[in-house]
Amino acid sequence: MSKLAPVIMVQGTGSHVGKSWVTAALCRYYVNQGLKVAPFKAQNMANNSYICHDGSEIGRAQAVQAEACKIEPIVDINPILIKPSSDLQSQIVFMGKPVRTMGIDDYKTYKEDAWPLVCAALDRLRAEYDLVIVEGAGSPAEVNLKDQDIVNMKVAEYANAKVLLVGDIDMGGVFAQFVGTLELLEQKERDLIAGFVVNKFRGDLDLLKPGLTFLEEKTGKPVVGVLPFVHGHGVAEEDALSHEHGGTHQNKDEAPLLIDVIRFPRISNFTDLDPLQKDPRVKLRYLTRPPENELFPDMVILPGSKSTLADLDFLHTSGLADYVESLAYAQKWVWGICGGYQMMGKAIHDPLRIESDRARANGLDLLPHITVFHKGKITTQVEGTHLQSGMPIKGYEIHMGVSSTDHQGFPLFDVTRRLDEKVELTEGVRHDNLFGTYLHGVFDSPPFCDWVINELLKAKGEPAQSVDWVEREDPYDKLAALIESSLDLEKIDSHFNVSDKIKV
Repeated sequence: MSKLAPVIMVQGTGSHVGKSWVTAALCRYYVNQGLKVAPFKAQNMANNSYICHDGSEIGRAQAVQAEACKIEPIVDINPILIKPSSDLQSQIVFMGKPVRTMGIDDYKTYKEDAWPLVCAALDRLRAEYDLVIVEGAGSPAEVNLKDQDIVNMKVAEYANAKVLLVGDIDMGGVFAQFVGTLELLEQKERDLIAGFVVNKFRGDLDLLKPGLTFLEEKTGKPVVGVLPFVHGHGVAEEDALSHEHGGTHQNKDEAPLLIDVIRFPRISNFTDLDPLQKDPRVKLRYLTRPPENELFPDMVILPGSKSTLADLDFLHTSGLADYVESLAYAQKWVWGICGGYQMMGKAIHDPLRIESDRARANGLDLLPHITVFHKGKITTQVEGTHLQSGMPIKGYEIHMGVSSTDHQGFPLFDVTRRLDEKVELTEGVRHDNLFGTYLHGVFDSPPFCDWVINELLKAKGEPAQSVDWVEREDPYDKLAALIESSLDLEKIDSHFNVSDKIKV
């Protein structure tokens, strides 16, 4: 094998510290320096996933990082995806394909066998690219999990990689986070830490300098930079919903449209909503129960779910089923995506007990289809046209179950390509103000998203409004510039043996 590329590894003092976007920003920075770069994360735990061109399923965050690298996402960049279906069990997706649903004890045994193939995936990337930027998960200092680690220090040791340790100062206690993390690592692991990155800083940097000096003297490790708090950086985090999508979007009081989103306990692929979240014409309101005020939305969205039957039960017990039905009868738009689409039908059949111990559950009966769960999982990229507007769309399917109708209503999309094959199919259902589809990512198409928003405005008697999409389509160069201005990249280059790779 030819000489393997160097590896930069980004780990964190905990979850939500910004590892994913820092990784994506570093990816784009080094791409802009003329390097061929790939991201890597050995193991993800997320219900937010993406389908590659060959139908392989990976974590959405790694697909975003591949976009930052200007490469097509492939399964090697995320060999293991863990999709929680309950508090005790998860579906394991290995090398892009679902294996089975496992509890923690089964998975411990399984990943011992998977580890060599994880290493092989990283080796293939290092053989093909100039640089691989690896993201860790959670914290490397989870002492109850360290003996099972295949995503943090075990990867760093295997790749002989130094580590940037990221901490979140906005939550408070960042110096304790850094010092405590090092204290809980073994000496050989501490030796792998190249330096600290303080993230999400607000205020006067001079006020922080005494703390940075203390940190360096206390640990003997350098602080390689301080990153400012970035509002709406546009890069998906693994489980950012709980932090960034918890309520009505900030600073949008003047937005003419309100869209409600049902916040399922097992919501999946919530990045379907990001284009709407970012749109200045729209406020999103995430609901776990019917709203107490009388502010009615212009549309309600039932997003994807990792446990459709359990989340259908949640709809009923929370009172949200009645709320959605009342909006439907009031001629408000109701839009279901994947699991949400399944719930909008007449019934869901689970003869093999794939999701529960019930063979059948009644749906909301808003659309005429019936869904039957099968063992096989459908994972495919899709291209086509929205029949009502003629707008081109792209998306991807990730679902258990097949839905069929008795031909009431109209198809939603004309599908012309699945994976790399030309097809002539229709997909989804439209019936008056009710819409259902299996396609994730359709709002990522700006013309189609504009059409939806302007149709909602028209229904309110408001004039159509346009926005400049160009600025929002590629946040990575902006983040790369932030990295360049905030981090000591010469120090990073020397630590990670990157300097000789950069093309002058």
